[in-house]
Amino acid sequence: MKLDAKKLRLSEHDPKAFKHIKRNPVYIIVDDVLDTYNIGAIFRLADAVAVQKVYLCAGSETPPNHRIKKASINTTEWVPWEYCETALDAIVKLRREVPDIQIVSVEQNEKSVPYDKIPYTFPVALIVGHETTGVTQEAMDASDYIAEMPMWGINVSMNVMVSLGIMLYEVMRYRK
Repeated sequence: MKLDAKKLRLSEHDPKAFKHIKRNPVYIIVDDVLDTYNIGAIFRLADAVAVQKVYLCAGSETPPNHRIKKASINTTEWVPWEYCETALDAIVKLRREVPDIQIVSVEQNEKSVPYDKIPYTFPVALIVGHETTGVTQEAMDASDYIAEMPMWGINVSMNVMVSLGIMLYEVMRYRK
């Protein structure tokens, strides 16, 4: 039976089951993303790929937030997340706690590489940034790669959660 969005938001989940989810060695760093719909959608993507953790940084809203909960369809209840003052703080924490983590910023930059040309390794952290200003320079400077998606139309950017969705599924192609 397919549930609509309202039924999904209201459905009950067993909190004990959350601990038994086999998580992939993937982390998401949300660098000052302001739109709560985007943040909720990021949680849905994080759940779909079973990431280890989402780091919400800088001005990004955090749960509990009604708009995030609604957009996330309650995935904020079982996707592990943590707040960090800056994306760089999250990077430093991950580099200290997760040996050999690869850090990839998703951004258009003179140093960026096409997203499908990066040799992804695990564990990996993907950084997505502010809807207008993008990933902070300090986070890009601390990244192993800066990934970019080609744009063939008139618009020169893509929505943050759409970009993240493409990146997550590209990264997961490397998972054995």
